[in-house]
Amino acid sequence: MASVTGFGGAFLRADDPKALARWYEQHLGLARTGTSFVLPEAGGPVALAFFSRDDPYLPAEQPVMLDLRVDDLDAVLDALAAAGVEIDPRRDAFGFGRFGWFTDPAGNRVELWEAPTGDA
Repeated sequence: MASVTGFGGAFLRADDPKALARWYEQHLGLARTGTSFVLPEAGGPVALAFFSRDDPYLPAEQPVMLDLRVDDLDAVLDALAAAGVEIDPRRDAFGFGRFGWFTDPAGNRVELWEAPTGDA
């Protein structure tokens, strides 16, 4: 039987996709290849999760949420805060990593994940 071999991407709508892409380049260090970003292979797990429509984990008006792996959660969030980006002050820590959130210029809540040490 054929099966899924990995995560292929995430796609979001925006009123001004080009401006939002430039913002992600500037503030998160991502580099575009043509019209999209190709993220480096992190060598670790990728989560695919489903939430009920009324689960408060995602804003009700947001059908999807990006979760980006980072190597230093606090440093990334501090840099975003210094640039005037809206940061959720909450941080969560579990055995599978640390989490923090920010809101991009299009109003998308984005989750950042720092894997536990040794989990790439």
